[in-house]
Amino acid sequence: MVLVDAQGLKASRPNRPLFVDLDVTVSDGDRIGVVGLNGCGKSTLLRMLAGEISPESGEVRRGRGLRLGFLGQNTTLPPGTIREAIGAGWQGEAMLDRLGMAALIDARTDELSGGQLKRVALATLLAGEYDLLILDEPTNHLDLDAISFLEERLAAFAGGLILVTHDRHVLDRVTNKVLEIDRGKTYMHVPRGANAGSGYAAYLDARAEREEQAVSDEQTRRVLARKELAWLRRGAPARSTKPKARIASATAIVEGRKQAAARTGDLGLSMGTARLGSKAIELHGISFRWPASDTDLLKPFSHILEPGDRLGIMGANGSGKSTLLDILAGRREPTSGSIERGSTVVVGYYDQLGRALNPDQRVREAVAGPTKPEPTLADKQLMERFWFDGDAQYAPIYTLSGGERRRLQLLLTLVDQPNVLMLDEPTNDLDLDTLRALEDFLEDWPGALIVVSHDRSFVDRTVEEVLALDGHGGASLVRGGVAGWMASRTPNADGKPQQKAATVSSARRQAVDAVAAKRPTSTRSPSTLRRLVGQAERSLSAATKRRDELVVALSRAGTDHRQVGFDLAAAQAAMDAAEEHWLALAHEAESVGVTV
Repeated sequence: MVLVDAQGLKASRPNRPLFVDLDVTVSDGDRIGVVGLNGCGKSTLLRMLAGEISPESGEVRRGRGLRLGFLGQNTTLPPGTIREAIGAGWQGEAMLDRLGMAALIDARTDELSGGQLKRVALATLLAGEYDLLILDEPTNHLDLDAISFLEERLAAFAGGLILVTHDRHVLDRVTNKVLEIDRGKTYMHVPRGANAGSGYAAYLDARAEREEQAVSDEQTRRVLARKELAWLRRGAPARSTKPKARIASATAIVEGRKQAAARTGDLGLSMGTARLGSKAIELHGISFRWPASDTDLLKPFSHILEPGDRLGIMGANGSGKSTLLDILAGRREPTSGSIERGSTVVVGYYDQLGRALNPDQRVREAVAGPTKPEPTLADKQLMERFWFDGDAQYAPIYTLSGGERRRLQLLLTLVDQPNVLMLDEPTNDLDLDTLRALEDFLEDWPGALIVVSHDRSFVDRTVEEVLALDGHGGASLVRGGVAGWMASRTPNADGKPQQKAATVSSARRQAVDAVAAKRPTSTRSPSTLRRLVGQAERSLSAATKRRDELVVALSRAGTDHRQVGFDLAAAQAAMDAAEEHWLALAHEAESVGVTV
């Protein structure tokens, strides 16, 4: 059954078209992810389909008696308590509990933060009965447990779903189609074949094919252009007899251009980093308690953040992650304990709310700052590196999309050249291309990094170890990234959580012991060794997975056994080299008392 049918939709901003002639039909069972660059019109499209705004042209038809639930970027709730907002019945309270809001059920809605408002609105939708859900960034402000629950709930939802999210795990698990908005045009990506995978995988494949085709088309155009240019340049007598249609066609080919890129160049995140000395930040027995509380949000603990560390802070909502970042950044003082910061430390703090931006300011004014009447040439170049070019530099900040505003905040954070970078939910509202660019930048960034994020893909790629907050004031270091933290919380057979997330096989442990007397002790710091061992473990895991895949491929019918045999030999050699590297680092770590 068709739930919503939209034809010929058009939307624009001042001096900026978003999309034209957009068609989309949503039927029962459709789970459509909407993707595109920040500012391309994703949220605008969702609001049109939900009936919140009207298109500039085109029509949206909804099924008779359609029960539609909409979660927008900016959420409002009626006055009163949360209990009154979600209505009677156990379903609403159950959804609040799964989304981490049960403890605030009697709080007034006008006292809630933006993130809390959104979780209550989401709980209300999940508890209701709808034919179609339209959700704009529903994973923002959710912890990993709540996101996992949301995935399960949406996967089991029988109606239609339209979803905008930056979370690649959610896109991959939940969607069966992806609608891409790219430079005003739209593309619907649908998996092909029984084992084609998710809508997100289909989108990635189709986008890669489209980019390859664009390169091929441009090469073909250039060949034709050279031929037609030679034809046009022949002598005047010959030209006088040339048909006008042929001349017009040749001119069009010669003057033609490939489609302009959606964004010019790569996201220019690298702006230099102030030199960081031998000390970054040291916490000595710090704790924190809110003045009106009789219990510690953070019980006394110590931690040393060294230059080059990649630390993730994980925990449920309300466990103190953002508070700990505020303490590390010097925005808030601990209740007890002390903090030492190196004399060369320059902190860059990209928080959830971002810098206080004046919505009436233009982008160029915010970048120039209060001390300059006009942006300098360097300021203009900086804006272009962050994909604010042309009219975008003159846009008032209130007209920016959520993702564009977050990108502006990131620019203003990095412009000070920090060497200790703190990112609090950095993936919220950023588009997929910006996320990948940020991940690439952080991979080689030389400073110390602290990340609070519930985006599993982002954390897996950017951090080496996790400081886990248990929600009862406790903090402990866990190796193995998100997977290690999740494993540490998985009950054993006796029902108790595992105490160690990352372990190694007994065979590898014996190998470490066997080489113990053959290598000198390390001169590198424990945190550096933990990071290097973690990298080596991931490399070994990837090499082993590749070797195992080729072993399976070798047994399949129709396989080019000769080629697979060569590949398998290379993969085995790579795995052996990775294991040797891991063994060497593991012993070096143990020589200074670092457990692997």
